[in-house]
Amino acid sequence: MAGGQERALRQRVRSNQNVRKITRAMELIAASRIAKDQQRVAAARPYAELMTTVVAHLTKAGANLDQPLLETRDPVRTVGILAITADKGLAGGYNANVTRAADQAVAAARRDGLDAKVYVAGKKGVNYFRFRHQDVAQSWTGFSELPRAEDARAIAGAIRDDFVAGEIDRLELIYTQFLSLGNQKVATRRLLPLDRSALEEIGGGSEHSGPEAAYEFEPEPEAILERLLPLYVESRVYSALLEAAASEHAARQRAMKSATDNASDLIKLYERKANRVRQEAITTELVEVTGAAAALAAGSGS
Repeated sequence: MAGGQERALRQRVRSNQNVRKITRAMELIAASRIAKDQQRVAAARPYAELMTTVVAHLTKAGANLDQPLLETRDPVRTVGILAITADKGLAGGYNANVTRAADQAVAAARRDGLDAKVYVAGKKGVNYFRFRHQDVAQSWTGFSELPRAEDARAIAGAIRDDFVAGEIDRLELIYTQFLSLGNQKVATRRLLPLDRSALEEIGGGSEHSGPEAAYEFEPEPEAILERLLPLYVESRVYSALLEAAASEHAARQRAMKSATDNASDLIKLYERKANRVRQEAITTELVEVTGAAAALAAGSGS
């Protein structure tokens, strides 16, 4: 009986050792990817900053801000919600936090008497909404860990076309913002229409001081702005995808580290139990041998 119990405990030790190897490997892979993701986020910032600077010069040059992507609809009838999730799990509460925020946004829109149209990036988000029988207008999968500019272009083009066509009157972007290796939070940002007042403020030069160079625009500032705003939307989507990817890997690293630590604790626990069972079996055998020897000695003495 004791031998069977010890074998079962040793089997559990080996099983948890195998699990620990897997989770440790996944932890190291996620850690290596976080560094690359941080570099990609940093590399994308100059593009976004330059885009903002160009918009500032255009608005200062008198570009007309009466553009389709800046159109504020009143009344708002349909709210679009773009949720960025992961294609894979094993990342703790990463996906659940985003889908919960998207659910709350949908519920808030319906409480206000508005229709909600859901767009999802990531298999986990798609599966979540389909399981809840929530219609998904469009979805994109297969790139959550390594998003490309082409992926952002596809997403931005779809939601931009729906906005211009009047399918949605406002679009909220829900993603996980990467603040640091140990701090990520779900963020909700209005993506469309673009904030006209913010563009006017940038163009007004409130954030710029000192002499500035004079620019001549060819073609006219309005035509450049019309071409630039779609790229501006793409850059914001791409930035969100990059931050979401970094957040996904950070969440997975923490989850896998926790799983590795738990496996180590279980290994220690089962090893102690197996050793205790073995010691008890040895003690029992010694008692039996000692008792038998004593009985034999007593029998021979009589």
